[in-house]
Amino acid sequence: MARIRISETLFVEDGHIACNKCAAPLAPTATSWKPKANLSTVTLTSLPGAGSAIDPQVVLRKFSCPSCGNLLDTETAMPGDPFLDDIVRV
Repeated sequence: MARIRISETLFVEDGHIACNKCAAPLAPTATSWKPKANLSTVTLTSLPGAGSAIDPQVVLRKFSCPSCGNLLDTETAMPGDPFLDDIVRV
């Protein structure tokens, strides 16, 4: 199977989702890759330019490659919310 780019940071090859920078496999296709990534969070209100109308609990989740540290994706959420699953089927 050929390499299929699914985003700026991820590709699929041989049934696995992998980092586009270092090719480290993250998860099989048809499963969520985010639980396999490194996760860091920061509150939105702590970011430069954050407005005053933002709920202080809202966080920015940053998902990085566990092998090379490349930033793979981000999402905003309330603490304890489940990940927004990115499930790839090819």
